Parts: sequence; structure tokens; C-alpha cells
Amino acid sequence: MKKISPEATTVGWIGTGVMGLSMCGHLLAKGYRVTVFSRTKEKARPLLEKGAKWADSSRAVAKTSDITFTMVGFPADVREVFLGPSGVLGGARPGSIVADMTTTEPSLAREIYDAAKTRGVHAIDAPVSGGDVGAREARLSIMIGGDPDPVATLTPLFEAMGKTIVRQGGPGAGQHAKMCNQIVIAGTMIGVCESLIYGHKAGLSLETMLSSISGGAAGCWALSNLAPRILKRNFDPGFFVEHFVKDMGIALDEARRMNLPLPGLALVHQMYVALQANGGGKHGTQALMLVLEQMSDTKIGENRV
Repeated sequence: MKKISPEATTVGWIGTGVMGLSMCGHLLAKGYRVTVFSRTKEKARPLLEKGAKWADSSRAVAKTSDITFTMVGFPADVREVFLGPSGVLGGARPGSIVADMTTTEPSLAREIYDAAKTRGVHAIDAPVSGGDVGAREARLSIMIGGDPDPVATLTPLFEAMGKTIVRQGGPGAGQHAKMCNQIVIAGTMIGVCESLIYGHKAGLSLETMLSSISGGAAGCWALSNLAPRILKRNFDPGFFVEHFVKDMGIALDEARRMNLPLPGLALVHQMYVALQANGGGKHGTQALMLVLEQMSDTKIGENRV
């Protein structure tokens, strides 16, 4: 496949939410000519002000692009964006590449791959991990499924958005790897929150406690990045609870198909479902603390026992 460059390659981007806005911005900063589409045009305004062009549909984006990226919300959105009447595959030119960076169903990634192949289009699934901070700082981990040649072609663009870029295998493999990632995050988040609840009840300075355990075996991204947000009662989203509930549901569905029990994931999933049912769907994943506070009849920051 031909080598890409800012001078010779046109890029399309669909989806300008918390993650997509920053990710697309890095491609603009590298000098690529970018055409964007989002359900809410105002969300794309910062990109348009930096020189991106606007298109009126996903199909229109793909029609003018050598490479089209998508970063939307839910599997139904991915299906509509790719396979709907105004979708990407209706406009993508033979030989072009489409890369979905949404976390979605592995089976849907394979379906899109097959549908694209019949049109002479290369389809890649490339979900990411790293949250809003990783997106802003171009430090995402990108898990890729698809054929080797188009993945290699896209590598310079992936490198503009992330630091860990790994092809996991064929179509759908990137999504399976992301499910592994989300299973770890689910277990880690409940551990972080329970640790803070315990430390609070024990009368510890939580900041001092975190300074100790963050440098030991417990050290992890969530402890370093999300625990401080919890202490400040900052539940703004780096990654929406409603999207995490979706991801855990996909992982549990895949596990059932493999006849695989995942009791830890099932427990955390139910706790996040409870959080969502109580109006927390637009919070960040660190808002799991709100459920644990309710269960333990305490609140971080109140007088300790």
C-alpha cells in the first residue's frame, strides 16, 4: 500500500466527543488535511477553527478521504456509521482504509471487515485505552485488529495519537484485547475505591496513604490518576460510566459465548449499573466511589472514626 503523508493523504474523522476531539486534533497538528462529521456540529467547532473541513454525513466524509477514522459511542452507533444508509461504506473508495477506534463488539468488527472487503476497502478495528488524559497527551494504548498491510500503513497516524501501538491479530482481535483491558480496569477501580473507603474509616490521611502505596505493588494508572480526582470529589468524565457499562456488557456477552465465568467482572458491572440507574451515567468511572459510599454509609471527607 502507498505510504501516507500530510501532503498526499486526506483523512476523515467521525465522532468528536471527549476522546475523538483530542485524537483528531493531533492529526491536524501533524499537518493532515482532515474532514470531520459529528452528530452535533458544535462539538467539532475547535477542529473546524484549526482548519478541518465539515461534511454533512459519514458517507460524505469517507467519499473524500483516503483514510477514515471513527470514534463514536455504542455498537448501534458504529453499525449506523458504517452500514447505515448514509454510512462510511457507502462512500469509501476502493483501496481506502477505514478504522473504527470505538470500543465495540468483536463480532461487529468482523462484520464491518467482511462488508468492507466486498467493496475493496480495508477495515481495521483499533480501540484505545488511556482516557481523556491519554487522548489529550497522545499517550493512548491502541489495540489493533486487521490485515498487516493496512495496519502498517496507518502506523504513522496511530503514532500521532498514542504511545503503545500493537496489532493483536485479525479482524476483531483489537476489540477482544480491549475487553481484556476493561476487565482489568473493572477490578482495579473497585480495588482503588475500597482502599480509599478503608483508609478513610481507619482514620488515615488518604493523601499520605496514596503517596505510599502508589510507589509499591499497588501502583497503577487508576491509583495515580483517578484516586486524586475522587479525593477532590471530581467525578467529571475521562471515560463515561455509561460507556464502561456498555463495554463490560460486551465482555460478559463474549464470555458467555465462550462458556467462561467472570464473577469479578459481573459484580463490578452490577455496581456500575446501579450507579447509572441513579443518574451517574455521565460521570467518570471513578464515580464508582458513590456506590461504595452509599453501601458503607460514609463519605470521603467526612469526620473519620
